[in-house]
Amino acid sequence: MAYNGGEKYVTYMSFYRLLNILAARRDASGLSGDVLINGAPQSDNFKCNLGYVVQDDIVMGTLTVRENLLFSAALRLPTAMTNHEKNKRINKVIEDLDLDKVANSKVLSRGERKRTRIAMELITDPPILFLDKPTTGLDLSTTNAVLLLLKRISQQGRTVIFSIHRPHYFIFKLFDSLTILASGKLMYHGPAQKALEYFLSAGYFCEPHNDPADFFLDVIYGISSAVVLNREEEDREVSHNEELPKREKAVIKTLAEFYAISSLYKDTKAELEELSGGLKKRRPAFMETTYVTSFCHQLRWISWRSFKNLLPNYRTSIERIITTIIGGLVTSSILLHLKNDCTEIQIRTWTLCLLIGFQCLPNLSAKETFALEKKLFIQEYISGYYRVSSYFFGKLLSDFLPRSLLTIILFTCIVYFMLGKQSQHCKTDGLKPGVKAFFIMMLTILMVAYSTGSLILAIGVHSIFFTAAILGLYFLLMMILINFSLDFGNFSPWLSWIQYLSIPHYGYMALQYNEFLGQNFCPGLNTTKSSGCSTYVICTGEEYLTLQGIDPSPWSLWKNHLALACITTILLAITYLKLLLLKKKDF
Repeated sequence: MAYNGGEKYVTYMSFYRLLNILAARRDASGLSGDVLINGAPQSDNFKCNLGYVVQDDIVMGTLTVRENLLFSAALRLPTAMTNHEKNKRINKVIEDLDLDKVANSKVLSRGERKRTRIAMELITDPPILFLDKPTTGLDLSTTNAVLLLLKRISQQGRTVIFSIHRPHYFIFKLFDSLTILASGKLMYHGPAQKALEYFLSAGYFCEPHNDPADFFLDVIYGISSAVVLNREEEDREVSHNEELPKREKAVIKTLAEFYAISSLYKDTKAELEELSGGLKKRRPAFMETTYVTSFCHQLRWISWRSFKNLLPNYRTSIERIITTIIGGLVTSSILLHLKNDCTEIQIRTWTLCLLIGFQCLPNLSAKETFALEKKLFIQEYISGYYRVSSYFFGKLLSDFLPRSLLTIILFTCIVYFMLGKQSQHCKTDGLKPGVKAFFIMMLTILMVAYSTGSLILAIGVHSIFFTAAILGLYFLLMMILINFSLDFGNFSPWLSWIQYLSIPHYGYMALQYNEFLGQNFCPGLNTTKSSGCSTYVICTGEEYLTLQGIDPSPWSLWKNHLALACITTILLAITYLKLLLLKKKDF
């Protein structure tokens, strides 16, 4: 337990930073002193050889307890171990932590999540286990169970280090060693059961039935009801109106000075000097190792977990499929009686806009790919589960790509083949027929969707709500501009630069080329007779493309595809870099 400055937030950050520095999870530059493990300095990969349980119960709730442990074992145990040996290790941890009854159930209660998180860290049989406030949010019964569990773990030969705030007496009795900090100063470090005797020697008596943990903190706060022996005269000299912070600082200073001259401090200092004196002669306490599994192995297991995570969300998937079907039917209904006639060019272009627009706004769900698992990613990466590159590509292959692939294929097929069937019965033409035209349309829509998703990923790594607002506004503006002008060239030159920043623009230009090239909208036109097309200049697709500033050469198609591919690559690279910066910033 520790105390710092009297403010809960500052206190928590002090706990958190101290544990992270001890566990080599935070840069210790600017700090003095050494962290020794069995008298030897920490290895570069020390953080991967220990267990660390954060305050938040971060586990994948869509997986069972056994599946979470299987994921941890697959990535943190060496590949030289057989599956039988790994399963044996998993079964032992489940038995030791009393998780037998819920092993094949999804992690639901907070107590189960806490024990599952501890079990995931114990898979590697670490010699040291760190925990940040392990009793937060737990009821007394669950708290007692978790602390008794940690006591058993410590009795098995492991060192268990954790921070805790105001523990109950039945918890305090379980402590072996106690460290009390205040304002960065050491108030006490030694056997937990001798702490009351030590404070008594400092002049502070714990009254009967007073909780030791509350007593220690009340003394530091300066609000304790403890009796200060032999100090009645000093108390009379102290003003009753003295401010609490001043009194608090005085107590902290007094206790720090008292500890500095105590036998506990001298014994601890002598032991540390003895250990540090032979640093150069000692071998490192932990071997300097890299990841125990390969990139491909990590990629496979991250993909496995992502697929397992998507399966329970079948309701969301069904809603997306239903929305896609309705959108395809609505879009198709606009073209049911579209004729191969020059009077239908405008409606045809509006339909292409709908095809593009339908792939932009629904893809806002891609923001969940990384944002929802941010804390889980940071915890697992710092603990040595996987590389950032493995996580990034695993999520792309198992979450980002499948999330849009099915709905895009379904939507494109509904629109294209429904119009083709109607054209046979109603003698209309619908969209441009042909296998090549169909697959080019499919490819274009896919590239627009993934470019859109990449933009969402690049912005949405940190925040979901901010992403939805900004990107919704962006795509709405881009589609309004396309629909209003049908081409950016109709705008003033000072506004034409927007086309280079518009993902929908590149997709729309490619669809126009694919749809209009080779089309004849005035078949059998006799200019000597009245015709619906006689007042129109545009009779061929090439004429329309030329008026829109689109070169009929194949490059006009592929340059838009190339632009979409470049945008996707750049945005995904930005996303990857933000993931790298994310883990450095948060730890």
